[in-house]
Amino acid sequence: MNQIVLLALIATLGTWLLTALGAATVVFFKNPNPKLLNVMLGFAAGVMIAASFWSLLQPAIERAEEMLQTPAYLVATVGFMGGAVFMWASDKIVSKTRQIANNTQGSPNERLNRIIMLVLSITLHNIPEGLAVGVAFGTLQEGSYSMEGLMGAITIAVGIGLQNFPEGAAVSIPLRREGCSRRKSFLLGQASGMVEPIAGVIGAVLVVRMETILPYALAFAAGAMILVAVHELIPECQENKQAQPYFATMGIVSGFALMMLLDVMLG
Repeated sequence: MNQIVLLALIATLGTWLLTALGAATVVFFKNPNPKLLNVMLGFAAGVMIAASFWSLLQPAIERAEEMLQTPAYLVATVGFMGGAVFMWASDKIVSKTRQIANNTQGSPNERLNRIIMLVLSITLHNIPEGLAVGVAFGTLQEGSYSMEGLMGAITIAVGIGLQNFPEGAAVSIPLRREGCSRRKSFLLGQASGMVEPIAGVIGAVLVVRMETILPYALAFAAGAMILVAVHELIPECQENKQAQPYFATMGIVSGFALMMLLDVMLG
């Protein structure tokens, strides 16, 4: 197996593992600590926002100037908007499945439908996240990648993984409330993250095999990550803003600062 694809597989297996750890909270707690989850979501958002520029958009512009005749600003804009629209479309599919689940209330299979739709919605959400990690690793050149590039790809995987932890809990705990056993709730919760290694390998292979799409793919991943961070992670981590106005916000700032520090230090 190509070394770059193998690294993408290992990284996305790590993000799946964090989903499984989040799902495992159902074994020990009825409800995880909301303060901890909020700061983790904020930290992940900060990492993803910083990584979107330094590890994805900036390299996309540089690669476009080197490899393509199309203006770099056009490549970055098209790729970025493509990633955001892809995530938006994925979210629409998720919303539709939830709407179908709500419309089945009162039917004989109401509980089963809710369980299926909950797992399906998170699973669909994880596909573009796996692609983003795979694309980040696919940008590395076989046998000659820099430490800066490798750390950039790793921090993207860490950012995705951190926000997968509460997502795993968001599946397993409601399943437990629906009457599933702890074991079944955990198994279904972790299964929602198993699509990420598959999507990650696909993303890495596409970039490695078709080098000319690399600038577009980098910007695409940036757009997808920004939409996830701004539309989902930041609003969710601010749920307790009235009680603790700056707790989750400092998580965002800390995540951004860490990613910026790593990039500047390794650059």
